[in-house]
Amino acid sequence: MKELGKISKLRINRFTANGAYLQMSDGEEVLLPKGYLKGEEKEGDELEVFIYTDSEDRPVAITDRPIALADEFAIMDVKEVTQFGAFMDWGLPKDLFVPKSEMGKPITEGNKYLVMVCVDYKTNRLIGVSKYQDFMLSDTSVFEEGQEVEALIFDQTDLGYKALIDQHYEGLIYGNEVFQPIAIGDRIKVYVKKRREDGKLDLQLTPLGRQKYEEGAEKILSVLKVKKFLPLHDKSSPEEIKKTLGMSKKHFKQSIGQLYKSKRILIKDDGIELNG
Repeated sequence: MKELGKISKLRINRFTANGAYLQMSDGEEVLLPKGYLKGEEKEGDELEVFIYTDSEDRPVAITDRPIALADEFAIMDVKEVTQFGAFMDWGLPKDLFVPKSEMGKPITEGNKYLVMVCVDYKTNRLIGVSKYQDFMLSDTSVFEEGQEVEALIFDQTDLGYKALIDQHYEGLIYGNEVFQPIAIGDRIKVYVKKRREDGKLDLQLTPLGRQKYEEGAEKILSVLKVKKFLPLHDKSSPEEIKKTLGMSKKHFKQSIGQLYKSKRILIKDDGIELNG
């Protein structure tokens, strides 16, 4: 059943009291329950549906879409943990089951985990797998240093925040370089800092090189246009600068240096203000 776990356009073969039966590519039919019908459908119509299995492991079609399809990752909340595995919320009435044997680390209730939706070909049903390392690629030559990419934050460690890039690459944003709130499940713009020999990527939140300071300068200017004056200077603490502007003290000093040289701000003993 190649449609399992995917969004497919299937033709209506017939109607019954239970709903509509749709034609699959293997010649079999799958039921779209009555509750998913609008009442205006007719035989021969094509409907876009998601195919998974019900509580009795029978194929069923629904018009709802989960947060991840087969062979895709998503951050999922834990609904229940049993001795056999964990049930995850993936946006459908039937939770996604992660067998204990497919857990990368013990799953506990109240937390979020990176899970891939997979077809279990032994049982012909969909399961979740949290052993994300099994799906990572190590050839990072497709990335360039300084390249902008979208990151899905999926874990926090003593070093920083782990991020998933393009569904198959693992990256790390070092905690001492983070100056803004980040939470598991966030999708954020990051930049490739370094391609590591172990097949992982070092990432950072700000652009590399000159562009980084240009963006920092623009941020300071936008704040000054509203507040007119910022009580930040060389002796301000890194914590105070981070709280006010969301950047490191080094980034702040280099950015205001740019603004001062271009005569866009005045630097005073107690802070900075717009020039004119």
